[in-house]
Amino acid sequence: MDDFATEIMSSAEDAIASEVELQPRQTSNEPAQRKGWGGGLSSLREKASIQDRLVDKLLQQVIPIDGSTQEASEALPNPFERPNFNLTIMSHNFRRFNSRIGVVFRFQDKVEALLSWQTTSHTVSYLAILTFVCLDPYLLSALPVAFLVFGILIPGFVARHPAPPKGTLSSEQSIGYSPTGPPLAPAATPKPAKELSMDFVRNARDLQNQMGDFSNGYDKIVELLVPIANFSNEALSSSVFLFAFFGGIVMMLAAHMLPWRIIFLFATWTPVILCHPTVGRIIHEARKNRGNVQESIVKNWLNNWIADDVILDSAPEAREVEIFELQRKSRAGEWEPWVFSPNPFDPLSQARITGDRPKGARFFEDVLPPNAWEWSEKKWALDLWSREWVEERIITGVEVETEGERWVYDIWSDKEDQTGVIDTPQPVKSKEMAQRQTSWEEGEDGSGRRGEWRRRRWVRLVKRKAAPAESVSG
Repeated sequence: MDDFATEIMSSAEDAIASEVELQPRQTSNEPAQRKGWGGGLSSLREKASIQDRLVDKLLQQVIPIDGSTQEASEALPNPFERPNFNLTIMSHNFRRFNSRIGVVFRFQDKVEALLSWQTTSHTVSYLAILTFVCLDPYLLSALPVAFLVFGILIPGFVARHPAPPKGTLSSEQSIGYSPTGPPLAPAATPKPAKELSMDFVRNARDLQNQMGDFSNGYDKIVELLVPIANFSNEALSSSVFLFAFFGGIVMMLAAHMLPWRIIFLFATWTPVILCHPTVGRIIHEARKNRGNVQESIVKNWLNNWIADDVILDSAPEAREVEIFELQRKSRAGEWEPWVFSPNPFDPLSQARITGDRPKGARFFEDVLPPNAWEWSEKKWALDLWSREWVEERIITGVEVETEGERWVYDIWSDKEDQTGVIDTPQPVKSKEMAQRQTSWEEGEDGSGRRGEWRRRRWVRLVKRKAAPAESVSG
């Protein structure tokens, strides 16, 4: 920790030294007016720059940069590569962004003024354009050209060839506007707002409010739509799924019969009409008087329909799991419990060929259900159809007990005085493998030919485990 702090302090001292070297020395012959407000502002900027460098050095120590990435970028530049997090770059980019975002906020203000009926003629003209476009959708192709001509080119030309101001000789003589002649004004070129100017502060204020509006809108969407779509309320989400599914089928069959032009006309006129101040007051008064009652009636009808028609109390999914009880013959000739394994550990299994030991649990109580499942029955049941599971797995070299305890024994090899498969990890020749792949046999008393392993199958039912309420709501 001390080495880390020492390294940070040394890097900070290097940054301060570089700042001091980069600063021009002031001579005593400089005019006195540069030592006033301008000098104080420049000193503040210098201190801020030193602080940025210090924080940058600290972040570089905390978040190291991968050297291999730097070498690769130096060897072959990647046009899609972006710099890592850097406080200086972030601050610089924010100032650049804030000085240029004003055009977006001015466009937003004009759209809000248009929809809020601040100038009635403008809003009516907008509705007229929407009407023509909805009735004749091919006019959409002309809208970009019209915006280029009337929104960019003509205002740019008028800015270079302005009309004579009122009260001048040209306006009194009614000469009027004349586009001929040389340009009277420079071309209108948008420029970034200067830092700490009124436009810069205004853009920062609008950006602050937009971030708040986005956060509020995001939270509102999550509050309204996510509980409907994430099946935290399964009845409600299932009802929405049914409506959406059958609605999609109906739309695919009847979409060509709908009057889309009239629908789009109403869809574009309705929001603009609702934004009118008079209509807004009427809707607010109507909702205050009767809207809440009607809304509660609709909610009660929907809740009753969901409770009556959506059935979610079906039994959970159930499956059957298996475990194999393995026993091994001791030197005294007695069978000893060995392990409860998920595999039968038959003579031709991969574990027997490679000489591995069987894996599993020592006792029945240690056998756990699969993940996301729970036991549906209290006890394990012995599988009495031992012949079937042997045939399903195509197990050979075993003797099947069809009565009694249903053990499946290994069979001694006819050629050699050992089990059907060698327990040691020796290489197995193809001829020996063919001789060992003898079919299984049925019997009750074949102890003279039985090997050192036997197994039997136990089964038990499991069912899907319901997730707790905390994980569903989260």
